Amino acid sequence: MKSNIVLIGMPGSGKSTVGVLLAKHLAKDFVDTDVVIQRRQGKTLAHLLQEGGPQRLMAAEAEVLNSLQVESHVIATGGSAVYSAAGMRNLAANGFVVFLDVPLATLIDRLGDLGERGVVREPGESLESLFNARRPLYEQYADMKLDCSGLTQQQIVELIATACE
Repeated sequence: MKSNIVLIGMPGSGKSTVGVLLAKHLAKDFVDTDVVIQRRQGKTLAHLLQEGGPQRLMAAEAEVLNSLQVESHVIATGGSAVYSAAGMRNLAANGFVVFLDVPLATLIDRLGDLGERGVVREPGESLESLFNARRPLYEQYADMKLDCSGLTQQQIVELIATACE
């Protein structure tokens, strides 16, 4: 049985927040790959994007995803993790991958300035366009797609925990 749980989904879908709660609930360790990227690079995601564009951030993200070797962790990924096929294969090798599927309207309500969040996207690309482009990738890599519409964080945690028993 795979010992990790990997959370994927759009920015603002709750991967980090749910990840911490899920790790506590299941007595697992927690790692946020965005934090690992920032720590290794010594810069925020937004700063990496400003310096080198989407390619720089995606290269740093791919390096982290490919090198991550952990057991019994809940792993919250960046929204663009699905752009790294090799990284996703590495995570899936010992991880149950859960797509936190959050409606576009909810994401719009939750997200502020995408530039400040360090979101990988083409210049001027809308959140709706990004949502539509990434959705098939999330579905492709997911072992479980969880419709989070109307669910509390605790309900999401319970559903994932039950699925992983």
